[in-house]
Amino acid sequence: MLETDNYTKFKSDILQLAKIDLNSYKEKQMRRRINTLITKNNVKTYDAYVALLRKDKEKFDQFINFLTINVSEFYRNPDQWEILDKEIIPSLIKRFGKNLKVWSAACSTGDEPYSLVMAFSRHLPLGNIKIIATDIDKQVIDTARMGLYSEKSIASVPDDLKKKYFTRVGSSYQISKEIKQRVDFQEHDLLKDTYPNGCHLIVCRNVVIYFTEQAKDLIYKKFFDSLAPGGILFIGSTEQIINYRDVGYERNKSFFFERPLR
Repeated sequence: MLETDNYTKFKSDILQLAKIDLNSYKEKQMRRRINTLITKNNVKTYDAYVALLRKDKEKFDQFINFLTINVSEFYRNPDQWEILDKEIIPSLIKRFGKNLKVWSAACSTGDEPYSLVMAFSRHLPLGNIKIIATDIDKQVIDTARMGLYSEKSIASVPDDLKKKYFTRVGSSYQISKEIKQRVDFQEHDLLKDTYPNGCHLIVCRNVVIYFTEQAKDLIYKKFFDSLAPGGILFIGSTEQIINYRDVGYERNKSFFFERPLR
């Protein structure tokens, strides 16, 4: 049984060690996840676990990977991707031209930014497509760069794109080099790092739900500031921006919010 001695001190130690502010995450949920990992490592106290993280890089990487919420798949919620394909992308090209600045925030294992490249490929030559893809977790970025996925992960990819851009490797599927080349992966912390500016489309889905209300408000405001006037934020089906008008957004569609041109 874990002796949960001082979680407040633990949060302070992690902020110093990993530059991750656990105060911005829902405490009950996050504490339960962390306690599970600590117990798995046969450690009895938070202090002892911090000491382990300081001296063992493998355990530190394991902690960061475990802490990060990595539930991802290509074309998650296909009906929303159809709206993106049929309505949002054409309107953005009409408004801003062919060289769009697109940011996939908290991109996890790459399913989302690669989906974006494929979605845009129906409208633009690949040479015009460039996706900035960011995540706090270096390990998942490394996985994303590898571009190898399970059959389940790519189940919702439209058949023509699946046939065109994936090659079967054993029981897995490798995404094509020409798609990978269109994505620039970078480490980024939504809570403390500088956001890209002048974005025409920002996609951040099913991640912000894990943050406190205060952190959510901060992130959605920073996304707003990061968008070019007329740009679009695409959020997940489990999320809502209740005070979107107060931030400045206009609702374009159910999960698409626009920074007004004016």
